[in-house]
Amino acid sequence: MKDFKKENLSFSLCGLNCGLCPMNLNQYCPGCGGGEGNQAFSIAKCSLQHGNIEYCFQCENYPREKYDNIVAFDSFITHQHQKQDMEKFKELGFELYSAEQQRKKVLLNHLLDTYNDGRKKTLFCVAVNLLELKDLENTISELDENTSNLTLKDKSAHATSLLQEAAKKNNIVLKLRKKK
Repeated sequence: MKDFKKENLSFSLCGLNCGLCPMNLNQYCPGCGGGEGNQAFSIAKCSLQHGNIEYCFQCENYPREKYDNIVAFDSFITHQHQKQDMEKFKELGFELYSAEQQRKKVLLNHLLDTYNDGRKKTLFCVAVNLLELKDLENTISELDENTSNLTLKDKSAHATSLLQEAAKKNNIVLKLRKKK
């Protein structure tokens, strides 16, 4: 879809935080509107048909039936807060929401660089997507203060434990939900 372009490649048309996705981090996916070959999908086509809107929630037809069960299953990235994130984006506006997502991306990169034993990328991506910024900052601060003498394996286990604990307090499950 050669005429489709987007300014903000960190937040998808449909409400996913692409900048926090493992596929985006590995540079397999630039996000919707971010490159040739990644634009021929129904949501981009729909955007063009409705005046090239940046986000589905800006459309007069939102929400459509497409969103009825959108949060039931995940893909490479969690969909659990997809609708909630679109509402938050609408409420905060582009600048504040984007600033929060950029801060989350910095925290995600810190987790991956400092606490990933090679097996925690998906968990860290899900945690950063679903946990509130304050909870993430508190967790990472505690990790940074208390793990300097640990091995990477132990740091990773401690990070996992603290993130799971923060999630449990907020009734969040840090796991991708696949279709069965």
